[in-house]
Amino acid sequence: MINANKLIHFLAPTLLAWSLQAQIQDISEICNECIVERFANCGGFLEGATVAPDGTLWVVDLLSGNLLSVSAAGQCSVEGNSGGQPNGAKHHKDGRLFIADKVKGILEFDPQTKEVTLVVNMYKNELIRGFNDLVFDSNGGFYFTEPYGSGALEPIGRVFYVPPGGNNTTMQLVSGGMAFPNGIALSPNEVNLYVGEYARKRITSLPSLSSQDVFDTSFVKAHTEGGIGPDGMALDEVGNIYQAIFQGGHVSVFDSNGFHLGKIWLPEDAGTFVTNVAFDGNWLYITEASRGVIWRVRTNNSGLLLYHQRD
Repeated sequence: MINANKLIHFLAPTLLAWSLQAQIQDISEICNECIVERFANCGGFLEGATVAPDGTLWVVDLLSGNLLSVSAAGQCSVEGNSGGQPNGAKHHKDGRLFIADKVKGILEFDPQTKEVTLVVNMYKNELIRGFNDLVFDSNGGFYFTEPYGSGALEPIGRVFYVPPGGNNTTMQLVSGGMAFPNGIALSPNEVNLYVGEYARKRITSLPSLSSQDVFDTSFVKAHTEGGIGPDGMALDEVGNIYQAIFQGGHVSVFDSNGFHLGKIWLPEDAGTFVTNVAFDGNWLYITEASRGVIWRVRTNNSGLLLYHQRD
């Protein structure tokens, strides 16, 4: 016999979403007129936007391997090089930059010493098939995506977790069977892990390793449209999802229930290779890789504070 309380608990998010459907915001409530402005022209195939603990924006260049800081005035400075093909990046509380490098692995870069150190690159004596993006949880461990070799007709992409201070031997497999898992983010309560499945044009929600509810399961959070598929993503303080759409020329915004609120478009001549997004307060920074330009738009909600931004 079905336990009524458990059934209600399981259905509650769906019932809430239905009740809120008539109250869905539109994009004007996210960023008013959503006027996007040019912030910096760094050149290169820009990825991995992340804001350091001191408030400085950083990006990486997939083609050159360069790791760049960007001043408040929009001046780009090369701080180091991964020695490979950096895709995604996030900061640690102590200022180290953790990099998902396509060919090298998860690396850490010390901005003071300029030293690059390997963190992980193997799972059970098997080399990972290329690294794409990562996100820290509140404990200081991190999830990362492994998309390479997978696609719409060969969904063999995976998501892994590395506990705080972890290495190749402590890495855990979170999920397989994904079609080019790309950008990755955690919900505000860290129960749900959002993964942009680039080759399926969708955002998939996975139970995080901190989830304790037996009813938590994987599900499709939202579908994207246009371009090839979802790349990097970020959340704001109320759980709205800002999803970069590669070759789509825009950022799609979804509310916390997965309803599509609208698109933040780059200017017509800006290029369409939208790769990544990152918040600094109410500013949303957007990387466009075909021109090597960083754009920004002011939003009504502040970005969700990430691990390295919390007290």
